[in-house]
Amino acid sequence: MTLKTTPLHAAHQRADARLVDFAGWEMPLHYGSQIDEHHAVRTGAGVFDVSHMQVVDVSGAQAQALLRRLLANDVAKLRAPGRALYSCMLNADGGVVDDLIVYFRGDEGYRMVVNAATAESDIAHMRAVARGLDTSVEPRPELALLAVQGPEAVAKVAPLLPGRLRTAGELRPFHAVWGEEWMAARTGYTGEDGFEIMLPAERAEAFWDDLLRSGTRPIGLGARDTLRLEAGMNLYGTDMDESTTPLVSNLGWTVAWEPPERDFIGRAALERQRAEGVPAQLVGLVLDGRGVLRGGTRIETPAGDGTVTSGSFAPTLGVSIALARIPAASDARELTAHLRGRTMPVRRVKPPFVRHGKSLLD
Repeated sequence: MTLKTTPLHAAHQRADARLVDFAGWEMPLHYGSQIDEHHAVRTGAGVFDVSHMQVVDVSGAQAQALLRRLLANDVAKLRAPGRALYSCMLNADGGVVDDLIVYFRGDEGYRMVVNAATAESDIAHMRAVARGLDTSVEPRPELALLAVQGPEAVAKVAPLLPGRLRTAGELRPFHAVWGEEWMAARTGYTGEDGFEIMLPAERAEAFWDDLLRSGTRPIGLGARDTLRLEAGMNLYGTDMDESTTPLVSNLGWTVAWEPPERDFIGRAALERQRAEGVPAQLVGLVLDGRGVLRGGTRIETPAGDGTVTSGSFAPTLGVSIALARIPAASDARELTAHLRGRTMPVRRVKPPFVRHGKSLLD
């Protein structure tokens, strides 16, 4: 199978990136040291090529009506252009089809960014639900997507942006500005300050080079995963999928229950689960001893067994951390991990583990 490539593929090759297959795309895992890249984002600024993700524009007179049906969160909250929110898109059983960010662009409608592995099915699903409505669902493959994250990201990036986008450094989180086919949003997947920037694909390599000259370091998918895990952020397909609901994925806060008459897809199933009580919960774990928690590790609790969904060594903390789905009835703080034939104590914590470079562990 021929892997798809982003507009920055040649730049990754010149930087001696280790390229791997990720959801059918040839993407950089790291540029030499995953741990060094992780620390670069926590202490300075790093740029990620995330152009494998799909930008989708939703426009037309009934664009809001479509998204209020599709998403568990409510885009009616986005009253001013430039606002954004995070949401899950659900199936009829309340399972997570995908998680995404949606941006309100006023008269231009809405812009969404969906995951690479689910992009094709997401677009088909959105178009099926949109059938008969005065709205269009249009992917924007001509746009590249870069994320620049870290405490120095704003200072390094804002002067490089075109025109009015230079004001993006003054925006609050989950706000965006756009113009000249560019869009800069104060969003990210690392728990640090920074931007996600959409721009014409033909200009991506020049902008990438400008970022590197500014002292921004290229960062691969390996560090992206450890950064998001420290930030307590779910990974689609690992911590949630079509078999799990937001209520068992620590994402109940993304469900807008009001107004009660908004009949979003999956609402009835979520209401039943909420009334009956959720069977499981997603929690944070810390292993203070030697070893690494990995996906699939069995977690023993007084209420029954659970499983690690995401786990890794956390470079910022110097210990192993994980997200794990355990029985809802378990409220014990001290649990047991089964690691390769041995048992080790783990302590339960509330994610995130790190925010803005600082440990949040007790």
